[in-house]
Amino acid sequence: MGVDIQGKLRLALGSVKDHATIGKAIILHNYDGKGFSDIEIAVVRATGHDYGPIDDKYMHEILFLVTNSPGSISFLAERISRRLVKTRDRLVALKTLLLIHRLLRGGNRYFEQQLRNAHVSGHLQLSTRWFITNSDPSVCFLHKYAAYLEERMGWVINQAGKLEPVMSTFEEKSMDMVFRKLPRCQGFIDKVLKSSTFDFLPSDNLIQAAMINTLKESFQVYMAFSEGVAALVNMFFDLARPARSLACEILKRASTQSQELHHLYEKCKRFIENKNLEYPSVQIITVEHVLALEQCLGCTSTSSYWRPMSSKIGPTPSILNCLTRLTDKGGEKDKQKGDDSMPSTLFSCTLETKISKVWVVFEDEEFNKPGLFSGTVSDLPVHHQSTSGIVVNGGEITTTCNLNPFAT
Repeated sequence: MGVDIQGKLRLALGSVKDHATIGKAIILHNYDGKGFSDIEIAVVRATGHDYGPIDDKYMHEILFLVTNSPGSISFLAERISRRLVKTRDRLVALKTLLLIHRLLRGGNRYFEQQLRNAHVSGHLQLSTRWFITNSDPSVCFLHKYAAYLEERMGWVINQAGKLEPVMSTFEEKSMDMVFRKLPRCQGFIDKVLKSSTFDFLPSDNLIQAAMINTLKESFQVYMAFSEGVAALVNMFFDLARPARSLACEILKRASTQSQELHHLYEKCKRFIENKNLEYPSVQIITVEHVLALEQCLGCTSTSSYWRPMSSKIGPTPSILNCLTRLTDKGGEKDKQKGDDSMPSTLFSCTLETKISKVWVVFEDEEFNKPGLFSGTVSDLPVHHQSTSGIVVNGGEITTTCNLNPFAT
């Protein structure tokens, strides 16, 4: 059995550095009446050079000290950033990022907001750029985990205990909230997928601890993401063409993400040792449904980043039902007409309208029925006045109109 001399030397030198830092903080404590030095000591002990996880008692100590020391959050942020910037040890850096993550999850809403403000102002740094990216999977995970925490800083735990993106007052009152929140959810899910690694998961307890916290938060964001996708599918027929194109792009991305997230959760069930994780049932959005919906609704825009994934996983009922109802509406309309000359698109059907000099009064509901209309074109509602051609036939004028059967 070989002896890890390099590992023991690293641990010994790291322990000396930690004791030296703690000694300096104790000396400063004698001249500092604010008690901030105790915060620095707790940070150093929580992020030591040993292989063990972060001890909960140091977490509670930091939260207690910050709560009872007004104005100490900025000091805490600076000391954490200093710890992360000065260290060249991967374990210390990963522990420091884990400490930030746990503080975000463990503190109250005021503490979380102050920590986020410290990040915005530059007092709290999350950069790991001084660690050179190489073939070491643990270093790659360190960079990806830091990028995930950068995204996590833009989210807040609400009063219900669920994650939601930080939105401005204008965005919260906006009518198109689904178009604002869904891209944020998709960006969050992208960071989760990129930060996932299985090279070190079975043996590295620190990476497992980071992944467990990340997975727990991804569960909450995915549930909000799933509800947003269902709402987006249901409102398709009420959207204007630019909004439909944007919705198609969101659904394309969601199709790929839902399949990747399903595979991630299945792998984590095998590799993550924590049995208390409650994995959600990922609702798969198939490529076939997205393409059918795109053709049905006239969304012809294509995305350069979207690549259909081949998967044998079938879609789950809730989103599948929404997609099926939408894509089947056009087919039912065409079957009822039984006319081969009817166009295949849902949103326009060519109707022949005869206009004469005789004034005929119709009920308002007749405007929504396909058929003949007598009067003048200007008498039609604005959304029914799109004409494609006019033919003079005797004393009558025949015009072909493209009417929207879903207009109100």
